[in-house]
Amino acid sequence: MRLFLLISMVMACSTTLPAADWRQFRGNDSSGVSSEKDLPVKWSATENIGWKAALPGRGLSSPIVVGDRVFVTCSSGFRHDRLHVICLNASDGKIRWERQFTATGRTMTFPKICNATPSPASDGKRVYALFSSNDLVCLDLDGNLQWYRGLTYDHPNVSNSLGMASSPVVLGDTLVAQVENDSQSLATGVDVATGLSRWTIERPKRANWTSAVTLTKASGAEEDLVLLQSSEGISAIQPLTGNAAWTYPDGASTIPSSVISEGIVYIPSHGITALRPPRGSAHPEVVWRQGKLGPATPSPLAYDGRLYSVNGAGVLISADIKTGEEKWKLRLTGPFSGTPVAAGGLLYFFNEKGVGQVVKPGDESGELVSSNDLGEMFMCTPAISNGAIYIRSDSTLWKISNK
Repeated sequence: MRLFLLISMVMACSTTLPAADWRQFRGNDSSGVSSEKDLPVKWSATENIGWKAALPGRGLSSPIVVGDRVFVTCSSGFRHDRLHVICLNASDGKIRWERQFTATGRTMTFPKICNATPSPASDGKRVYALFSSNDLVCLDLDGNLQWYRGLTYDHPNVSNSLGMASSPVVLGDTLVAQVENDSQSLATGVDVATGLSRWTIERPKRANWTSAVTLTKASGAEEDLVLLQSSEGISAIQPLTGNAAWTYPDGASTIPSSVISEGIVYIPSHGITALRPPRGSAHPEVVWRQGKLGPATPSPLAYDGRLYSVNGAGVLISADIKTGEEKWKLRLTGPFSGTPVAAGGLLYFFNEKGVGQVVKPGDESGELVSSNDLGEMFMCTPAISNGAIYIRSDSTLWKISNK
């Protein structure tokens, strides 16, 4: 009887364990690092492809995964004013539901990108999709509309002639969206249940394509904060109030975003600046600064004691995460727009030409394990969940997995 009860309890636990979600741009903690192991190392259009699904429009947004569902956004139409939020089965790629909306803001972008550039985010209960047109959509996991915000109605001068790309983040009950540009630049914290803004703050008037990252108590911070990056530096914002807990005012990139590892913030600033957030003081501490580590478009990646950066020549640089000392370089085949991800002791890079490159990092050198061509242009950052890599082009969402 006791054995039966034990077996029943084990079976119940095994069926209720949550899936390895990837709920926003660069994963749940914006690190780009997954605990998954044994991901595919080699693939092609016919090898190690779990499935591929045709998409109804363009998009640079990354897919996200919640449980057994994959979510992705697209935009279509001559003016890219048709907005799509799509949910697919993670198991077979079949579409569970699709919702379409009409953009309420400006849809003009640089030809290389499109309206569906920001990645969606989820808190496990809802999906939030922000588009370059400043349309913000909230749906439950079954596709029922919860609320809709046309932010341009509230802030009519918010626009960027090249297109907006900052992805939203969720911290607690607040969704934080950056809509920063050369005209009316702002960030807003939205109540996830109602869609109403808890706060709206002015931001530097300069086009900005970086995405916020979350600094939480779990990483050793004194309080949960959202770090907003701009040309002026970093502002650590309290999610419920919009107040700045502290700032780093020494400038930062407006394309690659910061990354956090073990409580240290690695900022694309003067190359890379490693910053320790304040504890009991008003000012953060600069741990180290290395000008040669400055990334191009991809955001830096912190993994297993190393910081990785890809420069404009497509060269991967590995540096000691504690000191910033360069350890080795490896030339990859670019160009790159998406940020690399890491899992199982390997680094995964997807270039714009459709080639996925797998790198095995070592102490003194890095090894290019494989180059895998899918023949489509990739500009997004991949997602990793439940033994699979999800990557999208303008026309296709791919699931790469060992069969």
